[in-house]
Amino acid sequence: MFSPDDIQARLRRRPFIPIRIVTTTGQTYDIHHPELMMVGRHYVIVGLPSKENPTQFEQDTLVAIIHLTEMQDLPTSTPSQDGPPA
Repeated sequence: MFSPDDIQARLRRRPFIPIRIVTTTGQTYDIHHPELMMVGRHYVIVGLPSKENPTQFEQDTLVAIIHLTEMQDLPTSTPSQDGPPA
């Protein structure tokens, strides 16, 4: 079980690593920007990003913290180490 402080600490990590939160029902929410998630005492508000600007949300959903079961790091894209073909 996560506390609000656990969630805030994860969102404040620098550099920020995108996360996936998983609920008791199996629903997942991908958080690519820390600004898209607000933490309250009993709930988190998850902003669903807009297509025009992924740091702004179009819709939001309320999730009870008691129902959060996992916070998984999402893969981040890294530049290829191989370079162009010779």
